[in-house]
Amino acid sequence: MKRRFSNSASTPFLTPAAFNILLALSEEELHGYRIMQKIDVEHEGQFRIGPGTLYRTIRQLIASGLIEESDERPDPELDDERRRYYRLTSAGKKALSAEASRLEKLVRLARSRQLLDTGGGVGDR
Repeated sequence: MKRRFSNSASTPFLTPAAFNILLALSEEELHGYRIMQKIDVEHEGQFRIGPGTLYRTIRQLIASGLIEESDERPDPELDDERRRYYRLTSAGKKALSAEASRLEKLVRLARSRQLLDTGGGVGDR
């Protein structure tokens, strides 16, 4: 399988799906469906990842070493034991940080061109 993501400087930026999966995993280990729910809540329904995109991207992130499957499981009485939980690797944290910095620079550029209002949305000049 070709590695799609990497933490090297020559690699293109993360896709929105990859960035949001890494961001969702930045606070805790989660299973796939919970990752989709967290992304939906954090974006207030404005950005959704379907199951096909989610699991394809998870496979790519694992192959790239940015996330890994967790060996730890919650109590089986509290959770479905068939679920797979994922967590960020140190390379994943670095890639997430690098992408967040790249996006922050783009937002600063948009602000310098008066494309954003003070509330962070497209607004009046």
